[in-house]
Amino acid sequence: MTDNTSQTRQLMTDDGPMDLIVATPVESPKGGVLVVQEAFGLTGHIRRVCEALAHAGYLAVAPAFFHRSEDQIFGYDEYDKLIPTIMTLTLEGIHADVDAGIAELERNHITRAHMGIVGFCMGGSVALETASRLVLGAAVSFYGGGIAQGRFGLEAGLVYGAALRTPWMGLYGDLDQGIPVDDVEQLRAVVAGASVPTEVVRYAEADHGFHCDERASFHPASSSDAWARTIAFFDTHLA
Repeated sequence: MTDNTSQTRQLMTDDGPMDLIVATPVESPKGGVLVVQEAFGLTGHIRRVCEALAHAGYLAVAPAFFHRSEDQIFGYDEYDKLIPTIMTLTLEGIHADVDAGIAELERNHITRAHMGIVGFCMGGSVALETASRLVLGAAVSFYGGGIAQGRFGLEAGLVYGAALRTPWMGLYGDLDQGIPVDDVEQLRAVVAGASVPTEVVRYAEADHGFHCDERASFHPASSSDAWARTIAFFDTHLA
């Protein structure tokens, strides 16, 4: 759902200004959600995710993780431009940007117990790492890669899955050539031993990026089910 609930603001960071999409619900929020972008930046898809969360009653913020780079938003076929920017990401920078988004939610009187994080692709990996680093209300990863071998400055997802401190749900497509089903099942086994609630969901007909309505891999049925599960997960753990 797209509406007029979102705007772009700027936060000042130690590394200069950072764009931030903010989507505010009509009524008092029942919680807040940090949205972590795909590798393509703060696209229209990420804005619509924020607006959908606001429609569901959550204050949503999406930091621009590429704010240290000249190019911050990329087309879905611009890998030659995208890859050099991704290679500049560091764990220190990721933590700083996640923490800046969390601080923005806290400034809006959202406590960490009522705070969630959701990420897509690259952001799905960040959401899993954050769920092991911080105690929040809930975390959701859409097709976050790097399960068996780390990327984007992160360790392997299996490392973070074994150290979860936040309730976490992972959503994956069986047709995703970048995230083998065997890796997903390894992650399922690892997170099953966590001290917090976990859930792993696989979609037999879904490829990577199945929730992004701007991509050829968009799969409406899987997207709809995954989003319903996401809101239900947040409603259970945040509201």
